[in-house]
Amino acid sequence: MAKALPSRSENYSEWYNELVKKADLAENSDVRGCMVIKPYGYSIWEKMQQDLDRRFKETGHTNAYFPLFIPKSYLSKEADHVEGFAKECAVVTHYRLKNAEDGSGVVVDPEAKLEDELIVRPTSETVIWNTYRKWIQSYRDLPILVNQWANVVRWEMRTRLFLRTAEFLWQEGHTAHATKDEAIAETKQMLDVYAEFAEDIMGVPVVKGVKTESERFAGALDTYCIEALMQDGKALQAGTSHFLGQNFAKAFDVKFADKDGKLDLVWGTSWGVSTRLMGALIMAHSDDEGLVLPPNLAPIQVVIVPIYKGEEQLAQVSEKALEIQSALRKRGISVKFDNRDTHRPGWKFAEYELKGVPVRLALGARDLENGTVEVARRDTKEKNTYQLENIDQIVADLLEAIQSNIYNKAKSYRDEHITKVDSYEEFKEVLEKKGGFVSAHWDGTKETEAKIKEETKATIRCIPLDNKLEDGVCIYSGKPSTQRVLFAKAY
Repeated sequence: MAKALPSRSENYSEWYNELVKKADLAENSDVRGCMVIKPYGYSIWEKMQQDLDRRFKETGHTNAYFPLFIPKSYLSKEADHVEGFAKECAVVTHYRLKNAEDGSGVVVDPEAKLEDELIVRPTSETVIWNTYRKWIQSYRDLPILVNQWANVVRWEMRTRLFLRTAEFLWQEGHTAHATKDEAIAETKQMLDVYAEFAEDIMGVPVVKGVKTESERFAGALDTYCIEALMQDGKALQAGTSHFLGQNFAKAFDVKFADKDGKLDLVWGTSWGVSTRLMGALIMAHSDDEGLVLPPNLAPIQVVIVPIYKGEEQLAQVSEKALEIQSALRKRGISVKFDNRDTHRPGWKFAEYELKGVPVRLALGARDLENGTVEVARRDTKEKNTYQLENIDQIVADLLEAIQSNIYNKAKSYRDEHITKVDSYEEFKEVLEKKGGFVSAHWDGTKETEAKIKEETKATIRCIPLDNKLEDGVCIYSGKPSTQRVLFAKAY
Protein backbone atom coordinates (compact mmCIF):
# COMPACT_ATOMS: atom_id res chain seq x y z
CA MET A 1 0.00 0.00 0.00
CA ALA A 2 1.48 3.32 -1.09
CA LYS A 3 0.97 5.62 1.88
CA ALA A 4 2.47 8.76 0.38
CA LEU A 5 0.87 11.07 2.92
CA PRO A 6 1.88 14.71 2.90
CA SER A 7 3.74 15.62 6.09
CA ARG A 8 1.95 17.60 8.78
CA SER A 9 4.68 20.24 8.81
CA GLU A 10 4.43 20.86 5.07
CA ASN A 11 0.65 20.95 4.66
CA TYR A 12 -1.44 20.02 7.67
CA SER A 13 -4.74 20.49 5.86
CA GLU A 14 -3.77 18.25 2.95
CA TRP A 15 -2.29 15.70 5.38
CA TYR A 16 -5.63 15.50 7.18
CA ASN A 17 -7.72 15.20 4.01
CA GLU A 18 -5.50 12.51 2.53
CA LEU A 19 -5.30 10.54 5.76
CA VAL A 20 -9.09 10.41 6.11
CA LYS A 21 -9.33 8.96 2.59
CA LYS A 22 -6.28 6.67 2.56
CA ALA A 23 -7.12 5.15 5.95
CA ASP A 24 -10.59 4.27 4.61
CA LEU A 25 -12.46 6.43 7.10
CA ALA A 26 -14.61 8.48 4.73
CA GLU A 27 -14.84 9.96 1.26
CA ASN A 28 -16.67 12.79 -0.45
CA SER A 29 -20.12 11.94 -1.78
CA ASP A 30 -21.53 12.94 -5.15
CA VAL A 31 -24.17 14.77 -3.09
CA ARG A 32 -22.75 18.25 -2.63
CA GLY A 33 -21.23 18.83 0.82
CA CYS A 34 -22.00 15.33 2.10
CA MET A 35 -19.72 12.43 2.95
CA VAL A 36 -19.78 8.66 2.86
CA ILE A 37 -18.51 7.22 6.13
CA LYS A 38 -16.77 3.97 5.17
CA PRO A 39 -16.98 0.79 7.26
CA TYR A 40 -13.67 1.32 9.08
CA GLY A 41 -14.57 4.91 9.95
CA TYR A 42 -18.08 3.93 10.98
CA SER A 43 -16.68 1.22 13.25
CA ILE A 44 -14.84 3.91 15.22
CA TRP A 45 -18.02 6.04 15.39
CA GLU A 46 -19.95 2.98 16.60
CA LYS A 47 -17.48 2.50 19.46
CA MET A 48 -17.92 6.17 20.37
CA GLN A 49 -21.70 5.73 20.27
CA GLN A 50 -21.63 2.63 22.44
CA ASP A 51 -19.53 4.21 25.15
CA LEU A 52 -21.46 7.48 25.19
CA ASP A 53 -24.80 5.69 25.11
CA ARG A 54 -23.78 3.65 28.15
CA ARG A 55 -22.82 6.84 29.99
CA PHE A 56 -26.11 8.53 29.09
CA LYS A 57 -28.12 5.58 30.39
CA GLU A 58 -26.07 5.41 33.58
CA THR A 59 -27.09 9.03 34.25
CA GLY A 60 -30.77 8.19 33.82
CA HIS A 61 -31.37 9.10 30.18
CA THR A 62 -33.33 7.05 27.63
CA ASN A 63 -33.31 7.18 23.85
CA ALA A 64 -36.19 8.35 21.65
CA TYR A 65 -36.60 9.51 18.07
CA PHE A 66 -38.24 12.65 16.66
CA PRO A 67 -39.08 13.67 13.07
CA LEU A 68 -36.45 14.67 10.53
CA PHE A 69 -38.82 17.36 9.23
CA ILE A 70 -39.73 20.43 11.26
CA PRO A 71 -42.59 22.77 10.25
CA LYS A 72 -41.18 26.15 9.33
CA SER A 73 -43.67 27.79 11.69
CA TYR A 74 -41.97 26.11 14.68
CA LEU A 75 -38.71 27.93 14.03
CA SER A 76 -40.52 31.26 14.10
CA LYS A 77 -41.51 30.79 17.73
CA GLU A 78 -38.08 31.36 19.32
CA ALA A 79 -36.47 34.48 17.83
CA ASP A 80 -32.82 33.88 18.79
CA HIS A 81 -33.01 30.25 17.69
CA VAL A 82 -34.33 30.98 14.20
CA GLU A 83 -31.82 33.78 13.71
CA GLY A 84 -28.98 31.45 14.66
CA PHE A 85 -29.93 28.73 12.18
CA ALA A 86 -31.78 30.54 9.39
CA LYS A 87 -28.82 30.70 7.02
CA GLU A 88 -28.09 26.97 7.35
CA CYS A 89 -31.56 25.53 6.83
CA ALA A 90 -32.51 23.21 3.98
CA VAL A 91 -36.20 23.68 3.12
CA VAL A 92 -38.70 21.18 1.65
CA THR A 93 -41.25 23.11 -0.42
CA HIS A 94 -42.98 20.36 -2.47
CA TYR A 95 -44.06 16.79 -1.84
CA ARG A 96 -44.26 15.29 -5.33
CA LEU A 97 -42.39 14.91 -8.62
CA LYS A 98 -43.77 14.21 -12.09
CA ASN A 99 -42.40 13.33 -15.51
CA ALA A 100 -41.53 16.35 -17.64
CA GLU A 101 -43.83 16.74 -20.63
CA ASP A 102 -40.85 16.86 -23.01
CA GLY A 103 -39.57 13.52 -21.68
CA SER A 104 -36.37 15.02 -20.26
CA GLY A 105 -36.83 13.43 -16.83
CA VAL A 106 -38.60 14.29 -13.57
CA VAL A 107 -39.52 17.78 -12.42
CA VAL A 108 -41.12 19.21 -9.30
CA ASP A 109 -44.90 19.18 -9.58
CA PRO A 110 -45.95 22.83 -9.09
CA GLU A 111 -49.36 21.61 -7.89
CA ALA A 112 -47.74 19.84 -4.94
CA LYS A 113 -46.56 22.85 -2.94
CA LEU A 114 -46.63 22.45 0.84
CA GLU A 115 -48.75 24.93 2.77
CA ASP A 116 -46.36 24.86 5.71
CA GLU A 117 -42.87 24.29 4.34
CA LEU A 118 -40.67 21.82 6.20
CA ILE A 119 -37.15 22.39 7.51
CA VAL A 120 -34.76 19.44 7.36
CA ARG A 121 -33.62 19.07 10.97
CA PRO A 122 -30.68 21.39 11.80
CA THR A 123 -31.28 20.62 15.52
CA SER A 124 -34.40 19.41 17.30
CA GLU A 125 -35.26 21.84 20.11
CA THR A 126 -38.39 23.15 18.38
CA VAL A 127 -39.99 19.85 17.41
CA ILE A 128 -39.12 18.29 20.77
CA TRP A 129 -40.45 21.15 22.89
CA ASN A 130 -43.65 21.16 20.84
CA THR A 131 -43.93 17.46 21.76
CA TYR A 132 -43.10 18.06 25.43
CA ARG A 133 -46.14 20.34 25.67
CA LYS A 134 -48.26 17.18 25.24
CA TRP A 135 -46.19 15.11 27.65
CA ILE A 136 -45.99 17.53 30.57
CA GLN A 137 -48.89 18.64 32.76
CA SER A 138 -47.68 18.12 36.33
CA TYR A 139 -44.48 18.05 38.36
CA ARG A 140 -45.00 14.27 38.39
CA ASP A 141 -44.12 14.24 34.66
CA LEU A 142 -40.71 15.76 35.35
CA PRO A 143 -37.86 15.45 34.77
CA ILE A 144 -37.83 14.21 31.18
CA LEU A 145 -34.36 12.90 30.31
CA VAL A 146 -34.28 12.04 26.61
CA ASN A 147 -31.48 11.53 24.09
CA GLN A 148 -31.72 11.10 20.33
CA TRP A 149 -29.17 9.56 17.95
CA ALA A 150 -29.84 11.13 14.57
CA ASN A 151 -28.57 12.94 11.49
CA VAL A 152 -28.87 16.68 10.97
CA VAL A 153 -28.48 19.01 8.00
CA ARG A 154 -26.79 22.40 8.08
CA TRP A 155 -26.19 23.87 4.66
CA GLU A 156 -22.46 24.55 4.83
CA MET A 157 -20.75 26.37 1.97
CA ARG A 158 -17.22 25.13 2.73
CA THR A 159 -17.12 21.51 3.78
CA ARG A 160 -14.44 19.20 5.13
CA LEU A 161 -14.74 15.51 5.94
CA PHE A 162 -15.95 14.97 9.52
CA LEU A 163 -15.22 18.54 10.57
CA ARG A 164 -17.89 20.36 8.59
CA THR A 165 -20.36 18.66 6.26
CA ALA A 166 -23.88 19.52 5.12
CA GLU A 167 -25.18 16.34 6.77
CA PHE A 168 -23.58 14.80 9.83
CA LEU A 169 -24.37 12.30 12.59
CA TRP A 170 -24.74 13.20 16.23
CA GLN A 171 -26.61 12.70 19.45
CA GLU A 172 -28.71 15.42 21.01
CA GLY A 173 -29.99 15.28 24.56
CA HIS A 174 -33.10 17.28 25.46
CA THR A 175 -34.22 17.43 29.07
CA ALA A 176 -37.04 19.17 30.94
CA HIS A 177 -36.98 20.07 34.64
CA ALA A 178 -39.13 21.58 37.37
CA THR A 179 -36.46 23.97 38.68
CA LYS A 180 -33.66 26.16 37.42
CA ASP A 181 -31.14 24.48 39.73
CA GLU A 182 -32.00 21.02 38.37
CA ALA A 183 -31.55 22.19 34.80
CA ILE A 184 -28.20 23.84 35.52
CA ALA A 185 -27.01 20.71 37.36
CA GLU A 186 -28.02 18.61 34.33
CA THR A 187 -26.15 20.94 31.97
CA LYS A 188 -22.96 20.68 34.01
CA GLN A 189 -23.32 16.93 34.55
CA MET A 190 -23.44 16.26 30.82
CA LEU A 191 -20.43 18.49 30.23
CA ASP A 192 -18.55 16.30 32.72
CA VAL A 193 -19.75 13.18 30.86
CA TYR A 194 -18.34 14.58 27.61
CA ALA A 195 -15.05 15.59 29.22
CA GLU A 196 -14.54 12.16 30.81
CA PHE A 197 -15.32 10.44 27.50
CA ALA A 198 -12.92 12.68 25.56
CA GLU A 199 -10.07 12.13 28.00
CA ASP A 200 -10.58 8.51 29.10
CA ILE A 201 -11.75 7.01 25.80
CA MET A 202 -10.50 9.32 23.04
CA GLY A 203 -7.28 10.20 24.84
CA VAL A 204 -7.92 13.87 24.10
CA PRO A 205 -7.36 16.39 26.93
CA VAL A 206 -10.00 19.13 27.05
CA VAL A 207 -10.65 22.45 28.75
CA LYS A 208 -14.10 22.79 30.29
CA GLY A 209 -15.58 26.25 30.03
CA VAL A 210 -18.51 28.48 29.24
CA LYS A 211 -18.99 30.36 25.97
CA THR A 212 -19.27 34.12 25.68
CA GLU A 213 -22.65 35.58 24.75
CA SER A 214 -21.52 35.93 21.11
CA GLU A 215 -20.52 32.28 20.88
CA ARG A 216 -23.34 30.61 22.81
CA PHE A 217 -25.99 28.40 21.21
CA ALA A 218 -28.92 30.24 19.63
CA GLY A 219 -31.73 30.29 22.19
CA ALA A 220 -29.61 29.30 25.23
CA LEU A 221 -28.92 31.33 28.36
CA ASP A 222 -25.54 29.62 28.80
CA THR A 223 -23.47 27.28 26.66
CA TYR A 224 -20.86 25.09 28.35
CA CYS A 225 -18.22 23.46 26.19
CA ILE A 226 -15.17 21.25 26.04
CA GLU A 227 -12.34 22.63 23.90
CA ALA A 228 -9.52 20.47 22.53
CA LEU A 229 -6.25 21.44 20.85
CA MET A 230 -5.12 19.88 17.59
CA GLN A 231 -1.50 19.31 16.55
CA ASP A 232 -1.48 22.35 14.26
CA GLY A 233 -2.22 24.64 17.20
CA LYS A 234 -5.89 25.18 16.33
CA ALA A 235 -8.72 24.55 18.76
CA LEU A 236 -11.69 22.33 18.12
CA GLN A 237 -14.98 22.50 20.01
CA ALA A 238 -15.55 18.87 20.94
CA GLY A 239 -18.91 19.05 22.71
CA THR A 240 -21.47 21.50 24.07
CA SER A 241 -24.11 21.50 26.80
CA HIS A 242 -26.71 24.26 26.86
CA PHE A 243 -28.78 25.70 29.69
CA LEU A 244 -31.91 26.83 27.85
CA GLY A 245 -33.63 28.41 30.81
CA GLN A 246 -37.37 28.70 30.07
CA ASN A 247 -36.93 30.08 26.55
CA PHE A 248 -38.30 27.08 24.66
CA ALA A 249 -40.94 26.35 27.28
CA LYS A 250 -42.17 29.91 26.83
CA ALA A 251 -42.09 29.69 23.03
CA PHE A 252 -44.08 26.43 22.99
CA ASP A 253 -46.21 27.06 26.09
CA VAL A 254 -44.83 24.12 28.07
CA LYS A 255 -46.12 24.53 31.64
CA PHE A 256 -46.56 22.24 34.61
CA ALA A 257 -48.54 22.34 37.81
CA ASP A 258 -46.26 22.28 40.86
CA LYS A 259 -47.05 20.57 44.18
CA ASP A 260 -49.22 23.55 45.19
CA GLY A 261 -51.13 23.47 41.91
CA LYS A 262 -49.45 26.64 40.63
CA LEU A 263 -48.60 26.70 36.90
CA ASP A 264 -45.01 27.42 35.94
CA LEU A 265 -42.83 27.18 32.83
CA VAL A 266 -40.54 24.18 32.49
CA TRP A 267 -36.73 24.60 32.56
CA GLY A 268 -34.74 23.00 29.75
CA THR A 269 -31.33 21.82 28.56
CA SER A 270 -29.87 20.40 25.39
CA TRP A 271 -26.45 18.88 24.75
CA GLY A 272 -24.66 17.13 21.91
CA VAL A 273 -21.56 15.74 20.25
CA SER A 274 -21.19 14.73 16.62
CA THR A 275 -19.01 12.94 14.06
CA ARG A 276 -16.81 16.04 14.45
CA LEU A 277 -15.23 13.96 17.24
CA MET A 278 -13.75 11.80 14.49
CA GLY A 279 -11.86 14.83 13.23
CA ALA A 280 -10.63 15.56 16.75
CA LEU A 281 -9.45 11.98 17.18
CA ILE A 282 -7.49 12.05 13.93
CA MET A 283 -5.89 15.46 14.37
CA ALA A 284 -4.99 15.08 18.06
CA HIS A 285 -2.96 11.87 17.74
CA SER A 286 -2.03 10.83 14.19
CA ASP A 287 1.38 11.18 12.55
CA ASP A 288 2.94 11.33 9.09
CA GLU A 289 2.64 7.55 8.69
CA GLY A 290 -1.11 7.44 9.36
CA LEU A 291 -3.66 7.10 12.10
CA VAL A 292 -2.72 6.63 15.73
CA LEU A 293 -5.80 5.24 17.46
CA PRO A 294 -6.26 4.89 21.22
CA PRO A 295 -6.97 1.22 21.98
CA ASN A 296 -10.33 2.13 23.54
CA LEU A 297 -11.64 3.19 20.12
CA ALA A 298 -9.62 1.04 17.72
CA PRO A 299 -11.89 -1.32 15.70
CA ILE A 300 -8.92 -3.71 15.57
CA GLN A 301 -6.78 -3.51 18.71
CA VAL A 302 -4.34 -6.24 17.72
CA VAL A 303 -3.40 -7.66 14.33
CA ILE A 304 -1.44 -10.88 13.91
CA VAL A 305 0.60 -11.15 10.71
CA PRO A 306 2.04 -14.59 9.87
CA ILE A 307 5.54 -14.85 8.36
CA TYR A 308 6.00 -18.11 6.49
CA LYS A 309 7.35 -19.98 3.48
CA GLY A 310 5.16 -22.73 2.13
CA GLU A 311 1.97 -24.38 3.26
CA GLU A 312 3.56 -26.40 6.04
CA GLN A 313 4.95 -23.32 7.83
CA LEU A 314 1.66 -21.49 7.30
CA ALA A 315 -0.24 -24.32 8.99
CA GLN A 316 2.13 -24.31 11.99
CA VAL A 317 2.10 -20.53 12.39
CA SER A 318 -1.67 -20.36 11.92
CA GLU A 319 -2.29 -22.88 14.68
CA LYS A 320 -0.34 -20.77 17.20
CA ALA A 321 -1.79 -17.51 15.88
CA LEU A 322 -5.33 -18.78 16.38
CA GLU A 323 -4.42 -19.83 19.94
CA ILE A 324 -3.19 -16.29 20.66
CA GLN A 325 -6.27 -14.81 19.01
CA SER A 326 -8.57 -16.92 21.18
CA ALA A 327 -6.71 -16.01 24.40
CA LEU A 328 -6.86 -12.31 23.58
CA ARG A 329 -10.54 -12.40 22.67
CA LYS A 330 -11.31 -14.01 26.02
CA ARG A 331 -9.90 -10.82 27.54
CA GLY A 332 -12.28 -8.72 25.44
CA ILE A 333 -9.57 -7.62 23.02
CA SER A 334 -10.46 -7.31 19.34
CA VAL A 335 -8.00 -9.25 17.19
CA LYS A 336 -7.55 -9.81 13.48
CA PHE A 337 -5.47 -12.68 12.14
CA ASP A 338 -4.49 -11.57 8.65
CA ASN A 339 -3.60 -14.76 6.81
CA ARG A 340 -4.36 -13.39 3.33
CA ASP A 341 -1.99 -14.82 0.75
CA THR A 342 -2.62 -11.95 -1.67
CA HIS A 343 -0.31 -9.49 0.11
CA ARG A 344 3.20 -9.71 1.50
CA PRO A 345 3.89 -9.08 5.23
CA GLY A 346 5.58 -5.72 4.52
CA TRP A 347 2.47 -4.49 2.71
CA LYS A 348 0.32 -5.59 5.64
CA PHE A 349 2.61 -3.83 8.14
CA ALA A 350 2.23 -0.58 6.20
CA GLU A 351 -1.55 -0.98 5.92
CA TYR A 352 -2.09 -1.52 9.64
CA GLU A 353 0.28 1.30 10.50
CA LEU A 354 -1.76 3.60 8.23
CA LYS A 355 -4.99 2.44 9.88
CA GLY A 356 -3.66 3.01 13.38
CA VAL A 357 -3.94 -0.52 14.78
CA PRO A 358 -2.37 -0.17 18.26
CA VAL A 359 -0.49 -3.50 18.44
CA ARG A 360 0.94 -5.73 15.72
CA LEU A 361 2.22 -9.25 16.30
CA ALA A 362 4.53 -10.80 13.70
CA LEU A 363 4.78 -14.56 14.06
CA GLY A 364 7.00 -16.83 11.96
CA ALA A 365 8.46 -20.34 11.97
CA ARG A 366 11.62 -19.17 13.72
CA ASP A 367 9.50 -17.55 16.42
CA LEU A 368 7.75 -20.86 17.02
CA GLU A 369 11.12 -22.58 17.46
CA ASN A 370 12.20 -19.94 19.98
CA GLY A 371 8.82 -19.65 21.69
CA THR A 372 8.72 -15.92 20.94
CA VAL A 373 6.76 -13.33 18.99
CA GLU A 374 7.66 -9.85 17.70
CA VAL A 375 5.40 -7.14 19.13
CA ALA A 376 5.21 -3.65 17.58
CA ARG A 377 3.30 -0.75 19.11
CA ARG A 378 1.84 1.91 16.81
CA ASP A 379 2.16 4.93 19.10
CA THR A 380 5.95 4.80 19.62
CA LYS A 381 6.86 2.43 16.75
CA GLU A 382 8.87 0.35 19.25
CA LYS A 383 9.42 -3.34 18.49
CA ASN A 384 10.20 -5.94 21.10
CA THR A 385 10.40 -9.70 21.25
CA TYR A 386 8.42 -11.44 23.98
CA GLN A 387 7.99 -15.02 25.10
CA LEU A 388 4.77 -16.58 23.81
CA GLU A 389 3.94 -17.69 27.33
CA ASN A 390 1.50 -15.18 28.86
CA ILE A 391 1.48 -13.11 25.66
CA ASP A 392 -2.20 -12.34 26.27
CA GLN A 393 -1.36 -10.63 29.57
CA ILE A 394 1.59 -8.81 28.00
CA VAL A 395 -0.60 -7.46 25.18
CA ALA A 396 -3.39 -6.46 27.59
CA ASP A 397 -0.90 -4.48 29.70
CA LEU A 398 0.60 -2.96 26.56
CA LEU A 399 -2.79 -1.71 25.35
CA GLU A 400 -3.32 0.05 28.68
CA ALA A 401 0.12 1.63 28.41
CA ILE A 402 -0.59 2.80 24.86
CA GLN A 403 -3.90 4.37 25.92
CA SER A 404 -2.14 6.29 28.70
CA ASN A 405 0.79 7.31 26.52
CA ILE A 406 -1.45 8.68 23.77
CA TYR A 407 -3.34 10.83 26.28
CA ASN A 408 -0.19 12.02 28.06
CA LYS A 409 1.47 12.98 24.79
CA ALA A 410 -1.57 15.02 23.73
CA LYS A 411 -1.80 16.61 27.17
CA SER A 412 1.87 17.61 27.15
CA TYR A 413 1.40 19.25 23.77
CA ARG A 414 -1.76 21.04 24.98
CA ASP A 415 -0.14 22.25 28.20
CA GLU A 416 2.92 23.52 26.34
CA HIS A 417 0.62 25.47 24.04
CA ILE A 418 -1.33 27.44 26.65
CA THR A 419 0.42 30.81 26.72
CA LYS A 420 -0.31 33.76 28.98
CA VAL A 421 0.04 37.17 27.37
CA ASP A 422 -0.51 40.70 28.68
CA SER A 423 -0.32 42.81 25.53
CA TYR A 424 -1.99 42.79 22.13
CA GLU A 425 1.35 42.69 20.32
CA GLU A 426 2.41 39.63 22.30
CA PHE A 427 -1.03 38.10 21.64
CA LYS A 428 -0.64 38.45 17.87
CA GLU A 429 2.93 37.15 17.94
CA VAL A 430 1.95 33.99 19.85
CA LEU A 431 -0.96 33.33 17.50
CA GLU A 432 1.28 33.70 14.47
CA LYS A 433 4.40 31.86 15.61
CA LYS A 434 3.28 29.35 18.25
CA GLY A 435 -0.45 28.88 18.05
CA GLY A 436 -2.48 27.04 20.66
CA PHE A 437 -4.57 28.57 23.42
CA VAL A 438 -3.72 32.13 24.39
CA SER A 439 -4.74 33.13 27.91
CA ALA A 440 -5.46 36.85 28.01
CA HIS A 441 -7.56 39.48 29.74
CA TRP A 442 -10.72 40.65 27.96
CA ASP A 443 -13.01 43.52 28.90
CA GLY A 444 -16.18 41.43 28.50
CA THR A 445 -17.66 43.39 25.56
CA LYS A 446 -18.94 42.01 22.27
CA GLU A 447 -17.26 44.89 20.45
CA THR A 448 -13.77 43.98 21.64
CA GLU A 449 -14.40 40.29 20.97
CA ALA A 450 -15.51 41.08 17.40
CA LYS A 451 -12.55 43.39 16.73
CA ILE A 452 -10.02 40.79 17.88
CA LYS A 453 -11.71 38.15 15.70
CA GLU A 454 -11.74 40.47 12.70
CA GLU A 455 -8.07 41.41 13.06
CA THR A 456 -6.57 38.03 14.05
CA LYS A 457 -9.21 35.34 13.20
CA ALA A 458 -8.91 34.19 16.82
CA THR A 459 -12.05 33.68 18.88
CA ILE A 460 -12.70 33.30 22.57
CA ARG A 461 -12.95 29.54 22.84
CA CYS A 462 -14.21 29.63 26.42
CA ILE A 463 -14.06 31.17 29.85
CA PRO A 464 -12.52 28.21 31.75
CA LEU A 465 -14.64 26.86 34.58
CA ASP A 466 -11.57 26.61 36.83
CA ASN A 467 -10.70 30.27 36.28
CA LYS A 468 -9.39 32.24 39.23
CA LEU A 469 -10.21 35.91 39.59
CA GLU A 470 -7.27 38.06 38.57
CA ASP A 471 -7.26 41.80 38.20
CA GLY A 472 -5.83 43.01 34.91
CA VAL A 473 -6.52 45.08 31.81
CA CYS A 474 -7.95 43.96 28.46
CA ILE A 475 -5.19 43.34 25.92
CA TYR A 476 -7.17 45.22 23.25
CA SER A 477 -9.06 48.07 24.92
CA GLY A 478 -7.03 48.57 28.08
CA LYS A 479 -10.22 48.51 30.14
CA PRO A 480 -10.33 46.68 33.50
CA SER A 481 -10.72 42.88 33.53
CA THR A 482 -11.19 40.42 36.38
CA GLN A 483 -10.23 37.16 34.65
CA ARG A 484 -8.45 35.64 31.71
CA VAL A 485 -10.18 33.84 28.84
CA LEU A 486 -8.80 31.39 26.28
CA PHE A 487 -8.43 32.61 22.70
CA ALA A 488 -7.41 30.46 19.72
CA LYS A 489 -7.80 30.06 16.01
CA ALA A 490 -10.27 27.23 15.58
CA TYR A 491 -11.94 24.75 13.26
